[in-house]
Amino acid sequence: MTRSLRRLNRLPAIKVKYLFLAWLGILVGSWVIYMHYSTYSELCRGHVCHMVICDHYRRGIISGSSCKALCEQNSLSLQRCMSTSPTHQVYGGIWKEKPVIIKCGIEETLRGDGGPDSVLRQEMTLFDKPTRGTSMDEFREMLHNFLKSNLGEQPSLGTLVGRIITLADVNQDGKVSLAEAKSVWALLQVNEFLLMVALQEKEHTPKLLGFCGDLYVTERVGHSSLYRLEVPRYLQPLVPTALSTSLNQWLAPAWPRRARITIGLLEFVEEVFHGSYGSFFMCDASPRHVGYNHKYDCKMADLRSVASEMAVRGFLKGRRCETNLDCTYGKDCTATCDKLVKQCNTEVVQPNLAKVCQLLQEYLLFGAPPDLRQDLEKQLRTCVTLSGLASQMEVHHSLVLNNLKTLLWKKISNTKYS
Repeated sequence: MTRSLRRLNRLPAIKVKYLFLAWLGILVGSWVIYMHYSTYSELCRGHVCHMVICDHYRRGIISGSSCKALCEQNSLSLQRCMSTSPTHQVYGGIWKEKPVIIKCGIEETLRGDGGPDSVLRQEMTLFDKPTRGTSMDEFREMLHNFLKSNLGEQPSLGTLVGRIITLADVNQDGKVSLAEAKSVWALLQVNEFLLMVALQEKEHTPKLLGFCGDLYVTERVGHSSLYRLEVPRYLQPLVPTALSTSLNQWLAPAWPRRARITIGLLEFVEEVFHGSYGSFFMCDASPRHVGYNHKYDCKMADLRSVASEMAVRGFLKGRRCETNLDCTYGKDCTATCDKLVKQCNTEVVQPNLAKVCQLLQEYLLFGAPPDLRQDLEKQLRTCVTLSGLASQMEVHHSLVLNNLKTLLWKKISNTKYS
């Protein structure tokens, strides 16, 4: 009898406990759903891109190889939202029976009254150059001067101008119409597009498939990040870093495949170090920007944070500073601050290779073969400590990069992973 009474006394406490846990679960679930949809509506504004681009196309202001598919045939549509910024819209889609990525900027949508009419008015300024009456020679000169100011005086700029003219000539009639010229000029103001055109022959750059105005279409990179699990910002306080790291290690490709991806990433570093159109800096070496395809070939999923040496120097030149942090372009292209004159120096201290090796330490050492781990750890440690002026360390930079590539390639060559 006494035992039965004790059980009855415990029942209400147990019920209250489970009711509280259920209530807490509903509360957290509701918050996650609310945050997901509020974030989605803030980040995913593809309808604005579509409206603006197609309005300009129908009015004959812009042109492009993707315009008919986007605005007339509806064979190119913005489907899965992948945007991480409301001003840079990224969508997955299908075009010509292939998966593609569609990118569009709406830089002004967060200003003014935010209504469709104001967006259309603000976007008009994107396509105000060149003006009516501009000759082809003048347009070529415009392009050359623009490229010179962004990439520096390179002997191959004439070739790049020719490539851009060919790209702009959508109907391939040997002429560039005003709408075609306005479109390609607006696109060149987008850093990633300029990089894709300059590096289009490189193996690790996604292929440009088409454009319409300042909207452009690229090949889809199968895996758009080094890590498969990305915790949304609103869930990061609830998910411990150690848990997300462990899950990513568990979900990661087999080590030889990670080695293959790494070799591709190192090749990309080589490609941008001293290329045909100058040097480029990776100003945010994030795993979110490095992707790979189904063959585990590295493809840069996002080039927005890659900047030309000329652009970085132009930003730093004459810039006032108190500390080195004041001399930072992007996230981590940092120069030193001359505290005597309180101005930034123009040489970036940490090279691309050191940033990439820092990124690779966790990615590559996990699950590394025991007979290779010690050498690999040593090579990565040497690589991470690289610093100094790029102009003074070219030989050392190449030596460290080649040693690391050789070490990895020896391990996976003549296997199914090579």
